[in-house]
Amino acid sequence: MADGNETVVYFSEQVVVLCSCALSFLGSSLIILTYIIWADLRTTPRRLLVFLSVSDWLSAVSYAYGVWRVFRTDSLDCIAQGAVSTFANTSSFFWTVAIAVYLYVFIVRSNQRAADSLVWCFHIVSWGVPLAITVAAVCLYKIGYDASEVSVGWCWVRIHAPDRILWMLLTGKIWEFLAYLTLPVLYILIKRHIHIAHAALSEYRPILATRPPSQSFSSMADMKLTLIPIIFIVLRIWSTVRFILLLADSPARQHPVLVTLHGIGNTSQGAANCIMFVLLTRPLRTRLCAALFCCSKCRADSQDAAQRLLPGQDASTPREEDSSSRVGTDR
Repeated sequence: MADGNETVVYFSEQVVVLCSCALSFLGSSLIILTYIIWADLRTTPRRLLVFLSVSDWLSAVSYAYGVWRVFRTDSLDCIAQGAVSTFANTSSFFWTVAIAVYLYVFIVRSNQRAADSLVWCFHIVSWGVPLAITVAAVCLYKIGYDASEVSVGWCWVRIHAPDRILWMLLTGKIWEFLAYLTLPVLYILIKRHIHIAHAALSEYRPILATRPPSQSFSSMADMKLTLIPIIFIVLRIWSTVRFILLLADSPARQHPVLVTLHGIGNTSQGAANCIMFVLLTRPLRTRLCAALFCCSKCRADSQDAAQRLLPGQDASTPREEDSSSRVGTDR
């Protein structure tokens, strides 16, 4: 386990959490790249998802550095890593709730103009509040080595800070608790509104012998609305459990399984969002498959062309033969 208050981070835990960071890094990058590449998919909800992915990307990079280093002192890079991860993690909470608020106003209140007008407020809150908290924490020397008490090798609130519980709440936990409460309520209200609207609309539809094609899309959307808060809570709950065990001064917070689950949960948000909003979204999945197929086909064609060339024959020979044959034909 650990000596005193320090939680030992084993090599196996480092490997697992670093793999989780890598997947989150790739997932967040894929969300950002698909938004950049395909202009027709640049809707406001997906733009908000991109801002969330930027936060998750920063989280994955900073957490990966912390897990790789496993800090032992309040070094300069420990403070820098702790500041970046604190800002990115807190910003991720705000953007996650912002997306839910936008969808609630847009779908339940049926007011796209009001929903779109909230975007600039989301920017001020989701970037400004985490930045202000992080700057204050760094200036007051609250960020630093925390002995992995409620982390997995990375730096967060200094273990020797007398008011560290307060700063743990301000730099993450209080926003995490609010997200636990807010997300399920908003998504339940959205699902309820959609179900009521579908039920009202079904009264005016003729009874069909086969299921309408749109039903599969609505069922997928319904599944996503159910999974979004569940996945968020499942990923983040291990960090909350360790925090509660810290308040209770329980040594169970140092258990390797709990530490590993905490590391995976805190670093997997980008990967989970990629699965939900890229791989499980049919238009994006179709385009990605087509792009990959085209790349593999082009590669195979180039390999076939290279294999067809005779030893000592360069690529210009067939073209010369073609041109001479065309001249002969013209004659």
